[in-house]
Amino acid sequence: MKPDIHPQYKEVVFQDVSCDFAFLTRSTLSSKNTITWEDGNEYPLIKVEVSSHSHPFYTGKQKMLDTSGRVDRFRKRYQK
Repeated sequence: MKPDIHPQYKEVVFQDVSCDFAFLTRSTLSSKNTITWEDGNEYPLIKVEVSSHSHPFYTGKQKMLDTSGRVDRFRKRYQK
């Protein structure tokens, strides 16, 4: 392998901002933000919108969006 062409593979913390769930894993992603983990060490922090802790497929909980207004407007617009 050629030296110095591969990204550095290091430990990082991913934090789900929707439910404040965090986990430590290894990744090639980097970040300027850092967090002190449970073991007392400081790791780069990667913030994500959805993780296995908040995704409806893994949790079994479906989040309902208020789309009734959109559907009514669509029907009214295209009603003939």
